[in-house]
Amino acid sequence: MCVTCGCSDDSHPILTNLQTGVMEAIAPAEAPLHDHIHTLPDGSVITHRHDHSAATHAELSHAHPDQPHQHSHSDHHPDPDPDQPSDSVTQLHAALHGSTIELEHKLLAKNDRIAAHNRDWLKQRHILALNLVSSPGAGKTTLLTRTITDLQNQMAIAVIEGDQETANDAQRIQATGCPVVQVNTGTGCHLEAAMIERGLQTLNPPPNSLLMIENVGNLVCPALFNLGEQAKVVILSVTEGEDKPIKYPHMFRASQVMILTKTDLLPYVPFDVDRCLAYARQVNPRMQIFQISALTGDGLADWYAWLQQAQGGS
Repeated sequence: MCVTCGCSDDSHPILTNLQTGVMEAIAPAEAPLHDHIHTLPDGSVITHRHDHSAATHAELSHAHPDQPHQHSHSDHHPDPDPDQPSDSVTQLHAALHGSTIELEHKLLAKNDRIAAHNRDWLKQRHILALNLVSSPGAGKTTLLTRTITDLQNQMAIAVIEGDQETANDAQRIQATGCPVVQVNTGTGCHLEAAMIERGLQTLNPPPNSLLMIENVGNLVCPALFNLGEQAKVVILSVTEGEDKPIKYPHMFRASQVMILTKTDLLPYVPFDVDRCLAYARQVNPRMQIFQISALTGDGLADWYAWLQQAQGGS
């Protein structure tokens, strides 16, 4: 789950093989979290969550040695100054902050270990894996189906499709004849390396192929999660604000490629291309940028040339 946003506490991700119709659950990659509410001596109410692992217990036990999991908070100051936090408040804040940071590090470290395994598996087979990320509605699936249609006779392509619910986009991809699996994340707002691992097991893409991973529409959390891909490709449409790169800098900084889509709509929308590109290069000067229209085909030749060159070097 995402500690930053708490998106998938109760999610039950499902992988669907569009070729066979078989659906299977994907086991969560982390320990469950539990909510706790504390009323402190000065009247403050603190809600936090943590796992029930021994490591997290030990951290909280350090702050509460007498009752490590009942979270009893005795009043060390009978007459606390209402304008100053008590020692118990300060200690609790420190303990909870420490346990949350430690838990996030552990979850991301586990994700990174699985991502490294995915990367090794892909590298051994010379498979180029790209992680397509964007806001909802930016045009990922439209670009993907056009790319598959135009290139599938030149290279083998497979797709792992991510959405919270439905197989709508995976069905659009399946209609091109491309092998595809659907990962539904439930309440989760991003794909994780364990989901890609399961997708690879099901798809088993051939050597020297191209794997496209269409992430859940979100410009925040997918920036944190390495899937084992060779590159993140962030997609921004001209129907969005040109300031997206500086509003969501972590995603644009984490991406090696940016695709500006729906350029056929430029005559009809107030979008400053030069300003957008300047913002993108301000955040990530090394990022490769393409301007395309999947509808008219403008700019696709450059995108396809980059894909073929990158796949040849994978």
